[in-house]
Amino acid sequence: MSDADLQARVAAMLAAIPYARTLGVQPSFMGEEFTLVLPFAQSNIGNATLPALHGGGIGGLMETCAIVQLLIANPGRALPKPIGINIDYLRRGKPVDTFARAQIFKQGSRVANVRVRAWQDRFDTPISALSGQFLLGREAE
Repeated sequence: MSDADLQARVAAMLAAIPYARTLGVQPSFMGEEFTLVLPFAQSNIGNATLPALHGGGIGGLMETCAIVQLLIANPGRALPKPIGINIDYLRRGKPVDTFARAQIFKQGSRVANVRVRAWQDRFDTPISALSGQFLLGREAE
């Protein structure tokens, strides 16, 4: 699959996820490495005093990133469903663009374990991390 085909496929996946459309997330590729970008928007602020991004928005970004990574790795399957998710909020999300990247750690025929890192300034200083188990969707017939 060409880079342009992959990017078009990911854009279509994100368009099919209502929460991804609400957040306004955008895909970014460096070669075949997929990163999901949450552009800063005032509506994503959860604590105006600090100001800090809403934890639900960060969690939604990371969950969406995991789902799309699973769809990239498993073309032709239906949307994966979360079974269990654990999120560690490590630092305050500042009012800037936020990035997320997922890694599939173990995948069976029905369940996959995925870890996601979200960061802002530097990849090696994450603001949040997700560890989740997902039920893989059925293969298209």
